[in-house]
Amino acid sequence: MYFYIKLVCLFGLFLLRALAKDIPYDVNYNIIFGNQQVVSFNQGRELQISMDQSSGSGIGSKENYGSGFFHMKIKLPNRDSAGVVIAFYLHSNTYNNDEIDFEFLGNREGKPYSLQTNVFVNGGGNREQRVHLWFDPTAEFHNYKIMWNEHQIVFYVDNIPIRVFKNNENIGVGYPKQPMQLLATIWDGDGWATDGGLTKTNWSFAPFKAYFQDFKIGGCPIINSNTNNCNSQGYWWNQRKYWRLSSSQRKLYDEYRVNYKTYDYCDDMIRYPTPPLECVS
Repeated sequence: MYFYIKLVCLFGLFLLRALAKDIPYDVNYNIIFGNQQVVSFNQGRELQISMDQSSGSGIGSKENYGSGFFHMKIKLPNRDSAGVVIAFYLHSNTYNNDEIDFEFLGNREGKPYSLQTNVFVNGGGNREQRVHLWFDPTAEFHNYKIMWNEHQIVFYVDNIPIRVFKNNENIGVGYPKQPMQLLATIWDGDGWATDGGLTKTNWSFAPFKAYFQDFKIGGCPIINSNTNNCNSQGYWWNQRKYWRLSSSQRKLYDEYRVNYKTYDYCDDMIRYPTPPLECVS
């Protein structure tokens, strides 16, 4: 009997942990636009957001955050999705906004899928980097992650760091510090997204559907607009080991960028005859 009770308790503990890990989206997120385009499955543990010619859609976190390690499992539309932007990002909702972006730029079916990252500080962006993904992002879910602390921002695809934006305020480079909301959206980027806007949306494939899982948020929530506590080393992502990439992460980062990077604003001499300060630091 004791063994049976212990087994039941262990199973219950496992089930509670599993449920805590895989929570419904509406625990941490609200639908922010396109309600009619949002469908949930598995008691809210998987979400479909879609776009047609009438509207896109999206969700946003109920809280704003001052630092964190943010992630979402995403599966992209499985048909021709040129001009369709799916974004997972942090945004400050202020006039001079801070923003940290993942943007999937759509593609003509059969071509490599472009993923763009960008960083905005006080309303200024234009820090785009683009890469090709080494897998089919429409076939299954992959994990996209943003680590943001006061030392660096790191973008990950699964466990591979694909971009690092360091805090270089000491040489006059701005760095995101404003409280930010976490969002996942789908919208019409026909004018610029795919091949610089040359490849247009084929609306006969609409509605375009993207899928999301894993709605936990590992961030420092803002209370009474106070962000000071969000740099505390009580949050694991602020500890010294996360102030820079480890040697093994740096190796993955370098290998990935050699093989898959397609654009870096730091290398664009037409836009920036004089490279931005962060590009030469």
